Amino acid sequence: MDTTSTDLPTGSAFLQAAGLVLDEVSGTRVTGHIDLSRDHHTPWGVVHGGVYTTAVESAASVGASAAVQDRGQFAVGVHNSTDFLRSSTGERVDVVAEPLQQGRVQQLWIVTVTATESGRTLARGQVRLQNVPLPG
Repeated sequence: MDTTSTDLPTGSAFLQAAGLVLDEVSGTRVTGHIDLSRDHHTPWGVVHGGVYTTAVESAASVGASAAVQDRGQFAVGVHNSTDFLRSSTGERVDVVAEPLQQGRVQQLWIVTVTATESGRTLARGQVRLQNVPLPG
């Protein structure tokens, strides 16, 4: 599955609330962005780490699923390790996911969340995924 933002599905209400917009999807790379705002803040005025974790898990899952779709499979996360490197009060961030390993049964993807303007990495995650049969 190779797609661009013009033909990507809008995703779940959960992803829409997180603000993740997927710009490009393939089985070897996923790019997207989030316009972070006060809607993403903790009570202390910084972006909640769960937003970054959601972006990491989602980008990796979409890419890994694209990689095995032609085999009648999709990928489910079995482990997500996201490190929060810098805080933010809001800005556009770029999300880039790429595989480190793609096997018959499992995949390992790395995802970076980078501030668009400054280029500073705000979060980095690694997701291990299991390839499973599509339902039905």
